[in-house]
Amino acid sequence: MKRRKTGLIGIVITVIVLVIIVIVSNLETNQMQIAQTVVSKLFMPFQNGYVYIKNKITGDEQQLSDIETLKNENLGLREENSKLKEQLRELEILKSENNTLKEYVNLKNKYADYTTVPANVIERSYSNYDKIIIINVGKNDGIAENMPVISESGLVGKVLSVTDATAKVQTIIDTASTVSASISTADQSILLKGTLASTQNLKATSIPVEASILQGDDVVTSGFGGIFPKGILIGTIKDVVNTQNELDRYANVNPATDFSKLETVLVITQ
Repeated sequence: MKRRKTGLIGIVITVIVLVIIVIVSNLETNQMQIAQTVVSKLFMPFQNGYVYIKNKITGDEQQLSDIETLKNENLGLREENSKLKEQLRELEILKSENNTLKEYVNLKNKYADYTTVPANVIERSYSNYDKIIIINVGKNDGIAENMPVISESGLVGKVLSVTDATAKVQTIIDTASTVSASISTADQSILLKGTLASTQNLKATSIPVEASILQGDDVVTSGFGGIFPKGILIGTIKDVVNTQNELDRYANVNPATDFSKLETVLVITQ
C-alpha cells in the first residue's frame, strides 16, 4: 500500500515538472524574462545565503589558521627571548667575574711586597656603633685574627674573628677602631678613630702641637702597634678643628676606601 502511494506521488511530481517545462517553453520572450526575474528573486536569498555561509566558513577557517600561526610565532619568540635573557645573564656574570679578577690583579700588583689572600665582601653590618664586614675566606685559607685588610684604595681594617670559611672584619670607621697613623707633612704619629656622626669619616686626635697639618694632606699607617704595616694609605685631611687648648685640636679625615661600595679586599697574611 505504501509503495503504491509513493509511486503516485512520484508520478504527480513528474507531471507537475513536465507541465512547468511546457509552460515555460511556450512563454514569449517578455514573459520568459518576467519568469526568470521571478525565479531569480525567489532563489536569490538562497543563493546569497549559500555564498555568505561559504565565505563565513572559509573566513573562519582562515582566521583559525592565522591564530594558530600567531600562537606558534609567539611561542617561538618567547623561547628566543628566554635564550637571549639567559645569554645576557651569563655575560653579566662573566663581566662581574672579569672585573673582580682585574681588581685582584691590581691589588696584587699594588701590594706585591706583601703575602695576601683575596676575598669578597659577602655581608655588611653598619650601625651607629659597629661597622663590620664579613668576607668569604677563613681558617681554611690561612686567615687569623688581627690580620690587616686592605682594598685597592687603601686600608679597610683588621680581622676580628674567623670561622673555617669566613672572617669578620672590623673596619677603620668602626667606633671601637683605633689606628696609629702619620701625616705626609709630619713625622709624628696621630690616632684615627671612627665616629658616631658618620660612616664615611674618621677623627684624627693626639696631634702634636708642633705638627703642621693641612687640608688635603695624606694620612698613612705609621707601622706602630704591630698590626698594620707602615705606609698604607688611610685617607686625606678634610679639615682641621682648632680649640682653645692646642692639645685638644683634631682633624676630620676622609677615608680613601668607599665602604658603601666595597666589594673586593686583600687580607695581608705576612
